[in-house]
Amino acid sequence: MKQSYVLLALLMIIFGCNSDSDDVDTKVNATLTFSHYWDQTSITNSEFNTLNFTNYHGELMSIERLRYLISDITFTKTDGQTILLEGYNLVDVTNQTNLSFTPSQKIAKGTYSNVSFIFGLVNEKNTDGAYNDLNSASWNVPGSLGGGYHYMQLDGKFINSSNESQGYNYHTIRAVDNIDSNPSFPQNTFIRVDLGGITVASDTEIKVLMHIDQWFKNPYSWDLNVYNQMLMPNSSAQILMYENGQSVFSLGGIN
Repeated sequence: MKQSYVLLALLMIIFGCNSDSDDVDTKVNATLTFSHYWDQTSITNSEFNTLNFTNYHGELMSIERLRYLISDITFTKTDGQTILLEGYNLVDVTNQTNLSFTPSQKIAKGTYSNVSFIFGLVNEKNTDGAYNDLNSASWNVPGSLGGGYHYMQLDGKFINSSNESQGYNYHTIRAVDNIDSNPSFPQNTFIRVDLGGITVASDTEIKVLMHIDQWFKNPYSWDLNVYNQMLMPNSSAQILMYENGQSVFSLGGIN
């Protein structure tokens, strides 16, 4: 009888350990990596600070700074259930930092019908002064413009209609009206980016492409002579940027 109890205990230990191992083995890391394109050409910060891009409207322009925030990576299962990976990542193309992001939470192996993320922050999480690292990065939006944080800062110069070099600040935030006294928000301008379905069998790298030219192209052919600076308090400009941003990101592949 004593030997039977010992054997049973050993079996429980063995199968218990195997079960724990299986649970661990089914969880893997998901990493998003970010690459940047103008039309079909891959670009890095080595192409910055030179007037070497032509937008869809025909203005010759440069990029001097590009950084943007992504958050709330979500995996949707084939049965409709979702797995939200909390956290955010400030991609800084100018300084070549945070071009990849691995959330601390792992995901289960399997087939997913969609992977998505938020460009910017959803309104409930876009709380003024809430994130110390973003505060240190001077990512805040002034309280008179509704507070919270930027979604993107894209800055540079362009050749205007007078054939002169002029600066532009293509900054995306929450669209805001009634600034200063009592800000109001006419519509959501954070963007949910859907990358499509993937299968996860091991630690996975998801390549995300940002097509910078699309910010100036579709559906609004962006005229930098009209919209170049002071765009943050301009709700109409923010809504146009939101509409153009729908075609900016795509899935570049899975490793």
